[in-house]
Amino acid sequence: MEDTKWLEVSIDTTEDKLEEVSARLMANGMTGLVIEDEAEFRRFLEQNRQYWDYVDDELLERMRGVARVKFYVTDDAHGRAQLEEYLRGVELPYTTAVLGENDWAHSWQKYYKPMAVGRQLYVVPEWERGKPVPEGRTPVYLNPGLTFGTGAHASTQLCLAGLEQAVRPGCRVLDLGCGSGILSIAALALGAEYAAAVDIDPKAVDVAYENAALNGIGRERYLVRAGNVVSDRALVAELGQRPYDLVLANIVADVIIPLSAAAPALMAQDGLFLCSGIIDTRTDEVAAALERNGLRVVEKREQNGWASLAARKG
Repeated sequence: MEDTKWLEVSIDTTEDKLEEVSARLMANGMTGLVIEDEAEFRRFLEQNRQYWDYVDDELLERMRGVARVKFYVTDDAHGRAQLEEYLRGVELPYTTAVLGENDWAHSWQKYYKPMAVGRQLYVVPEWERGKPVPEGRTPVYLNPGLTFGTGAHASTQLCLAGLEQAVRPGCRVLDLGCGSGILSIAALALGAEYAAAVDIDPKAVDVAYENAALNGIGRERYLVRAGNVVSDRALVAELGQRPYDLVLANIVADVIIPLSAAAPALMAQDGLFLCSGIIDTRTDEVAAALERNGLRVVEKREQNGWASLAARKG
């Protein structure tokens, strides 16, 4: 049986006309509308970190000032008849694109290439292993699977750059919201003695352990758990048997703020809390939460509309 083909129909308009165009389409019977505009796009990114690695500068630029309505019909005679009916009275040009069933879990791999980050790190997808590593770079091999964390997004790059400065030989690291494990694995590759990693997504446990193994890191140096350190006391007790010199949180502002209250209890005196994934308009809000919880902001980094903060305990 052949896969169903779909037509994606896109109507470009202006922000002030979005409501009018949408109302006309709905009056003509189309109820499954997708509204795209720049502000909504940025809100979506802040709330859906699993997609950050698939957003590059080109896409951000393409979304600048965008106001667009999309909908879908089947790519057959019936669908095209529906299309004519839905567009009745819509006096705007439109474009169509044919979509098929795709293996989304793997189709993005062709866009993910080795990448130099900061002064030392070189993030390499597992399927590119075996190719030369630039002199002076520390490779981190990664197969992100279906979790967040390939290193391509600005928030991860900001965190990795801060990590390079913060890691000291023999230090202990805790990665909150670890995703693929990229940050904690990079910390171990840079000389940390031990790392623990946590994510609310159970899939992250196997992915992070597999990525650690790709880098020759065993479970005697690396612990990965699923759970929420804000609400799970048993998890906090397991993690907190010894304090951490460096705590990482590459998540979003709405998660970093409550984490900033839980993190100090897990940190060594003079430990560092390094957080990223903050849309630049919320940097002051996050910084204020850190200060309220006894974490003194000592550094801010910014890149492509995102920010990271480093805050010291005590």
